[in-house]
Amino acid sequence: MVVLEDPDFLMGTDSGEGFPSDGEGPQRRVTCSAFHMSLYTVSNVEFRRFVDATDYKTDAQRYGWSFVFRLFVAEENGIEPIDVPPDVPWWVPVNGAYWAQPEGPASNIRDRMDHPVTHVSWFDAKAYCHWSGTRLPTEAEWEYAARGGLEGKRYAWGDTLEVNGHHKCNLWQGQFPDINTAEDGYIGTAPVDAFEPNGFGLYNVCGNVWEWCEDWFSPNYHRVTKPRNPIYMIPTGNRSMRGGSFLCHDSYCNRYRVAARSSNTPDSSTSHCSFRVAANLTAR
Repeated sequence: MVVLEDPDFLMGTDSGEGFPSDGEGPQRRVTCSAFHMSLYTVSNVEFRRFVDATDYKTDAQRYGWSFVFRLFVAEENGIEPIDVPPDVPWWVPVNGAYWAQPEGPASNIRDRMDHPVTHVSWFDAKAYCHWSGTRLPTEAEWEYAARGGLEGKRYAWGDTLEVNGHHKCNLWQGQFPDINTAEDGYIGTAPVDAFEPNGFGLYNVCGNVWEWCEDWFSPNYHRVTKPRNPIYMIPTGNRSMRGGSFLCHDSYCNRYRVAARSSNTPDSSTSHCSFRVAANLTAR
């Protein structure tokens, strides 16, 4: 973890790049108390230690299924899809998919132990935090840490997605949702320490996997939360997520910007959502 002392920064954006319903602005100055932030998302090997120590069963295991991106679904490999949601047909509910079987019963994570754990719900992330003596970051803490000391920039490294022709994060290249050319080196998740860290030493805050935050999600977040240690705690049905994922593409979801926001129900799990942990200074 890294210690982030007395965060003071411009949070959000007034640009028109995002989705109005996400509530990415208005941009405002925010301060937070000092805190610890993990340099990486929680990896499969770390989550396995938690499961081995507690015999924890994730929501996906209890429900018996989880959402898998359709290009990773192959019925000939023993994957059994359930009903595909018509509004997002690239998400396939797969029986038997969970964190240790990311694509269903015929899959495993033996060669992905250093990748972020996926198919974890917000409740699963909270259980891991309770076990490890940590907590989820607030949206404000997450964005400050993700910016890495840069003020008002689009990404964790500046305003240009690629720098001198080099990819800086794990996103979708090609034509979403059918063709991924994997020019950044990855079709699915990348290791938690892939690509260069930001100015605070954090890895993969843009792309790779979505990251759960503590807050309930509201499009009015920037208009109603206070400027000191903001957090939205009025239940809305969805919890906030930050960072985007390897499925993000400018033609559909450009939420890999550091000011971008999204959400999901806290019991949902997918093959592109994970979390990193934070802690109060007195807790470590």
